[in-house]
Amino acid sequence: MPEASAYARGVPCWIDLSCTDINASKEFYTALFGWEYFVGPPETGHYTQALLGGKSVAGLMQQAPDQADAPVAWTTYLKADDADTTHKAIVEHGGQAMTEVIDVMGEGKMIIAADPTGGVFGVWEPGRHIGARVVNEPGSWIWNELSTPNAPRARDFYSAVFGLEIGDPMPDFDYTTIKAEGRDVGGIFTVPDAQPEWRVYFAVADTDATTAIADSNGATVVSQPKDTPFGRMAVIQDPQGAVFALMSAPQS
Repeated sequence: MPEASAYARGVPCWIDLSCTDINASKEFYTALFGWEYFVGPPETGHYTQALLGGKSVAGLMQQAPDQADAPVAWTTYLKADDADTTHKAIVEHGGQAMTEVIDVMGEGKMIIAADPTGGVFGVWEPGRHIGARVVNEPGSWIWNELSTPNAPRARDFYSAVFGLEIGDPMPDFDYTTIKAEGRDVGGIFTVPDAQPEWRVYFAVADTDATTAIADSNGATVVSQPKDTPFGRMAVIQDPQGAVFALMSAPQS
């Protein structure tokens, strides 16, 4: 399978799951995507990388006992050329830097932040770890999009902080892509009165079959499989509460 070697500024480059029972999460996502795992040493908090064909696709981390109120969720990380400069820009443009810049033992530098509409995201400045080595393949993630009550404000923020371009809006629907170097890399759209959320979409060969596997392994099917112009999609909530989407290529 093709291997990613670098990401442009502002492109989603990594995802990870914060969960309450990492062993149960590993079993669930292996059943869905066939993942194997590399478990980090104690000094990393046993941060775990999910592997597909031996290549990294995502991270998983066990919440600490004092994080009982933290949400179980997938986080999307956007690539930064300079984490310190990005930290300042987040604040200057109305966002909230929820952490300082964290140096992850030479692997890279990270920030957890919220945009001005409340959408939580991560920032990653690559070191040894560039991000996911496999994307857009079955069993890896294929798309990331932000739903928010104030999409225009969010677009202004991500454009200013990460230099992302904004695509043309869809007819009759406040949805635009975000672009890096002229290529669509994600989406932002309005959902009135909704809690802002960056959602991760995973590529699968068969959305219906994977939805059935998720259901039989204790997940909740939030949205049943349906055909869209972009492929057949479903929305799943894993047994611990993290919401994500599945997408298979449209039938030719």
